[in-house]
Amino acid sequence: MNIASIIAKRDPSDIIGCDVTTPVAEAVQILAGKRIGALPVLRDGRVVGIVSERDIVYRLADRGGACLDLPVEQIMTSPAVTVEPSTTVDEALAMMTRRRFRHFPVVADGTLVAFISIGDLVKHKIDEVEHEAEALRNYIQAV
Repeated sequence: MNIASIIAKRDPSDIIGCDVTTPVAEAVQILAGKRIGALPVLRDGRVVGIVSERDIVYRLADRGGACLDLPVEQIMTSPAVTVEPSTTVDEALAMMTRRRFRHFPVVADGTLVAFISIGDLVKHKIDEVEHEAEALRNYIQAV
């Protein structure tokens, strides 16, 4: 199964992101208000980074509250590591584990089409296992 199957019903206009010039304080408000852990950071419609709760906490530890006035471009993780819709769920999970990421922008032909989290991938894997278990139960009962 690939990422395309997870994002098939999502509308790219629903992606919550920010511009490179967005102040960190505003990004904090977006993250808290939407109860999410990261935002794709865009410049001219292209993904150039990700700003996450971790990025903000690390900068607060380094620079104190003054970092809240900085544009997210100065604290984001960049360059953004992205996946394509054709990336398999297992490949994405392996990259997340290896790189210690929890979010990926999904990019097709240079355009952001979705933003996925490790929760999206784990939910998909659980659904897959439950479906297989149900199929096995049905098979055993039929025999």
